Amino acid sequence: MAQRSTWGTSDGRSVPLVRLDGPDGLSIEVIGYGAALRRLTVPGADGVPLDLCLGYDTLAQYETSDGCLGATVGRYANRIAGASLPVGDKTFPLQANEGPNTLHSGSAGFHLRDWEIASVSADRAVFHLRSPHLDGGFPGNLDAWVSYALLPGRQMEIRYEAVCDRDTAVNLTNHSYWNLSGHAGGSILDHRLTLFAEQYTPAGPDNIPTGALSPVAGTALDFSVPHPVGERIGDPMLSSARGYDHNYVLPGDGLRRAARLESPITGIVMELSTTLPGLQLYTANYLTDRPGKDGAHYRERQGICLETQFYPDAVHHPAFPSPLLRAGERYSHRSVYTFSRV
Repeated sequence: MAQRSTWGTSDGRSVPLVRLDGPDGLSIEVIGYGAALRRLTVPGADGVPLDLCLGYDTLAQYETSDGCLGATVGRYANRIAGASLPVGDKTFPLQANEGPNTLHSGSAGFHLRDWEIASVSADRAVFHLRSPHLDGGFPGNLDAWVSYALLPGRQMEIRYEAVCDRDTAVNLTNHSYWNLSGHAGGSILDHRLTLFAEQYTPAGPDNIPTGALSPVAGTALDFSVPHPVGERIGDPMLSSARGYDHNYVLPGDGLRRAARLESPITGIVMELSTTLPGLQLYTANYLTDRPGKDGAHYRERQGICLETQFYPDAVHHPAFPSPLLRAGERYSHRSVYTFSRV
C-alpha cells in the first residue's frame, strides 16, 4: 500500500513524502529532498514497529545538516582526486570540497536536490532528477531515477538508473545510517558484521585509493567471518579515518551477497545484496552531536553505512571497474536489503 503526502515546505516549494507498507510488516518513508530514506520500520519482538535508520523531523534539518542521512548520493558518490574528471580527451574541473578533492560531488550533490516523484504504485515509488550539462562540472545532460520498492520476504529494493546525452561518470548510492537496535539505540559497535569480500582498495591519508587491491586477511578490515564492529576499531590502520571508512571489493557479477549485519540486542538481521562492484563501510566517525527523529539524539558511531558503489576515484584508475556512462547507454544497478530475525 502506498500513501503520498506533502512532508514539508521551504522557500515556497513543497517536498513530497511517499510511504510504502508491505504485507509482512516492512514499512518505509522516502522524502523528495535528496530522495532520502527517512524511515524504515520492521516489527519488533513485541510487535511494535522499530525504526532502523537515522533521520530528521524537519526539512530544515536535512537542508542544513551534513552527513547525507538516508540520501541518494550522486552524480558521483565518494571521492574524486584533484577535483578533476577525465572523460575521453577532455578533463572537466569539479568543485574541491574535501581538501583538493571532490566528495559526493560537492554542492552539486544529488543529496542536496529536490527530486520529483515520477510514479507511485502499491509497492514502488520512483523519483527523478534532471542534472544539466556541467552541473557541478560534470559533462552531459543527465536524467537519473531512483526507485524504492518493497518485495516479498521483507525486502527493500533500491534501483538506480540514469541516461546522459554525453559521455560522463555516474556513481549513485544510498547513504543510510543503519542501527538495527533502533535509530535511537545508541552505539552500533556491538553489531556483528560480515562482509563478503576478500580485498579492499587501500588509500592514502586523504582517503584516495592508491590503485592497488589488497587482501583483508589478517587485518582489522577482515569481516569474512562475523566480528563486532567495535572489536578492532582502535587498530592503528584505521586511525587516519578515526574508524572504518573503507571500500571493499565485491567479487563476482550480477546480484550477489555483499554484507550481513546483526544487532545482539534485538536479534534483527539485515542482509545486503547488490549488482555494484564495491561497498563502502563507514562507521559514522564524523557524525557530530545532533537531534534526530522522534526526540532521539545522534552522535558518532550511532549508525553504520553500507554504501554500494563503484570504487572511489575509479575515474583515475583504469584497472578499476569503470563508472563511465556512454552517451545513450543506460546506467542500471540495484541493491536489495532483506530483514529477518535470528
